[in-house]
Amino acid sequence: MNKIPQKETLLEIFQWRVRQSAGDVAFKFNDHEMTYGEYDARANQVANGIIKSGCLPNSRIAVLAKNSMMYAEILYGCLKSRTALVGLNWRLAAPEVVFIVNDSQSELLFVGQDFYPLVEQMKHQFKNVKYIVSIDDNHEEWEGYQSWLNSFDDSEPGLKGSACDDVIQLYTSGTTGHPKGVRLTNKNINSATPMVKETWGKDWHEKSVNFILSPLFHVAGSNIVLMGVVFGCKNIVIPEPNPEKILHLIQTEKIETAFMVPALIQFLLNHPDAAKTNFSSLRQIVYGASPISEDTLLRAIEVMGCEFWQVYGLTETSGIGTTLAPAHHDSSSGKLRSCGKKYSGVDIKILNQNGSEVAAGEVGEITIKSTVVMKGYWNRDEANRESLIDEWFHTGDAGYFDEEGFLYIYDRIKDMIISGGENIYPAEVENALMHHPDIVDAAAVGVPDHKWGETIKGFVVLKKGSKVGESEIIAATKNLIASYKCPSSINFITEMPRNPSGKILRRELRAPFWTDKNRNVS
Repeated sequence: MNKIPQKETLLEIFQWRVRQSAGDVAFKFNDHEMTYGEYDARANQVANGIIKSGCLPNSRIAVLAKNSMMYAEILYGCLKSRTALVGLNWRLAAPEVVFIVNDSQSELLFVGQDFYPLVEQMKHQFKNVKYIVSIDDNHEEWEGYQSWLNSFDDSEPGLKGSACDDVIQLYTSGTTGHPKGVRLTNKNINSATPMVKETWGKDWHEKSVNFILSPLFHVAGSNIVLMGVVFGCKNIVIPEPNPEKILHLIQTEKIETAFMVPALIQFLLNHPDAAKTNFSSLRQIVYGASPISEDTLLRAIEVMGCEFWQVYGLTETSGIGTTLAPAHHDSSSGKLRSCGKKYSGVDIKILNQNGSEVAAGEVGEITIKSTVVMKGYWNRDEANRESLIDEWFHTGDAGYFDEEGFLYIYDRIKDMIISGGENIYPAEVENALMHHPDIVDAAAVGVPDHKWGETIKGFVVLKKGSKVGESEIIAATKNLIASYKCPSSINFITEMPRNPSGKILRRELRAPFWTDKNRNVS
């Protein structure tokens, strides 16, 4: 493949890629293909539409939709208009969507048809949205995407960005019950490109067939699209993961590379079509976002017969941190419980509670320093002061290095729960539980789950005389937060364990469920 040039912005790299690969297929969605040249022209139309709508550089453009080629066009249209894309998690409940749209001060909102009812219900609460576009062209009130696009020419807008421009704003779950917008810049994502090229992207080349399976509101999904374009791949897009469709497309599209969360790998292995699927085109599976069991990993390697690369990173670090190479993916290596070694260009320290670096084998908080680390959280000065200290990002993950420099994740200092690759903070769940009139105190913890890695267990103290049951409590939370954040089970207790300052002792609640594990994450 042609050597990727060093440029200040993603747009400059994209323009170089278009010159190299104008006639090659950039995306395939259902049966429709789009070349890099066509992609460039349509992204220009999106950018001109954004600009004509009065959105100035640094404005936010929100998308609430499942994956599609249109979503990818909007992403590069934002780059060309010097605006930042805000990908909305379409699994969120209506109040959560309203919060993010308003917190980000998004001025345009693109909506997929699955979410028309939600937006119709909540649109009067959006404070900054000037215009809503229906991506699927079939809403009676909002202009359809294609009609909107056709209103603008495909000339290059000609705006020159800078390395420090925000290009993507992705929201993470919030420790105080509200999510935080992570500001990723041209510099952050451009810095990740050579790190990927040296590791799991070393065999990617023009026309490689790359499978986009992660939602674009996740850092994994946005990374795989951005890297797929930079490397000149043919990127196969489906709206959302469907095991039967994925297995079919691996064969028919001759898929070579894909990123998968562990839960999806498990779903594929357990699908009856897996036994008859021809995986011979697969060269590589990159996986991460949540822990994976050794049994699942070894079975996947046997069934799929390709290289596996594990990645550990956070939204705040552009998805970059460490990676475990294929050479260490066998039971004899002793490294399967590791998440690998740090990328070049990434510094990692393990710190104790006093902020001092600990020796190999000692557990402490994982901190990361690199040009891939976010600019900061959007309008969250206090959170920035807590998380970014002397250019080191404090991850909230507890881990340790072995003598060979392999990193192991041990626990999560900030109580975050990871279920099926989704980050969930107890405070969000607890806030939803406390909305129930019969609950006087509540806590949420992660407990082991074979399918999802972890699932959420709620602990509640009821009002005296209340007879409310488990199913009613769980159902009530689903009106307030996304289903994946809701408890799968409830324990009824008479008193909540707390420390002298009143903080819930979640570790006491979760400890009995992890007694037979060798670490405190699944």
